[in-house]
Amino acid sequence: MMASMANEKVYIHEFIDIIGHNRANYMHHMTANWSPIARGERNQLCYGVWGTVGTTRRWPEVVNLWEEDGFSGLARSFRHEFNHPTLQNPGLAEWWARAADFRRSGTDRVLVPAPWTRTIEELCSDGVRGEAYAHEMVQVRPGTAWEFLELVRNDGVPVLERFGWELAGAWVTAMRNDSEVFLLWAIPTWEQWAAFEAVQRTDRVVAGWRAQMATLASDWDRFLLVDSPLSPFRTGRQPSEDDRDTFELPV
Repeated sequence: MMASMANEKVYIHEFIDIIGHNRANYMHHMTANWSPIARGERNQLCYGVWGTVGTTRRWPEVVNLWEEDGFSGLARSFRHEFNHPTLQNPGLAEWWARAADFRRSGTDRVLVPAPWTRTIEELCSDGVRGEAYAHEMVQVRPGTAWEFLELVRNDGVPVLERFGWELAGAWVTAMRNDSEVFLLWAIPTWEQWAAFEAVQRTDRVVAGWRAQMATLASDWDRFLLVDSPLSPFRTGRQPSEDDRDTFELPV
């Protein structure tokens, strides 16, 4: 799971509230219609676009993750987007209007990766895939987020690897007091998700890992995701202009 070099990117994480039956439309709009623009204008890469499994979290909902060239790259993206009277790039007015047909609102965070977590290009090169993904939001004692990531790396990864889970991403939320961690696990099959969840309190090793987490974490929330048809984890590549007309449901 080691990256070939220190990951110096930063990430934009988004929870998106979807209108009605438009989740598939929105996911296509973000991957096929937005991602090629963002890559060309901002060098922003699509890390992943997923639909949440509603049984495990609010629905209908989409999770987006975007990879930026560090904080300097994010600053350029902010200038590109917000230095206009409307606080939106005028060249994207049609795109924004179309997106508004599919979503109500969203909640975003800026995430800083663990130095050893892989970029999306490395993950695609390594062939990391999942039939499902487990996304964890972990609240830790203020100031211990980076310590917690090392605990995950050294002690948590071997436990979950017993069930076939692979750590795909590990981040600390920026612009707060090092008290929130995000983790993303790629799970090859639904059965491997079920096998892990079924032994939370009966498997000695799993129970031991939960106890270790509790030494730093005050709360954690694990929910499931499924990647969209054009998400890089599914396709092994970035969405391109050629994807624009591959799929869109009527509104």
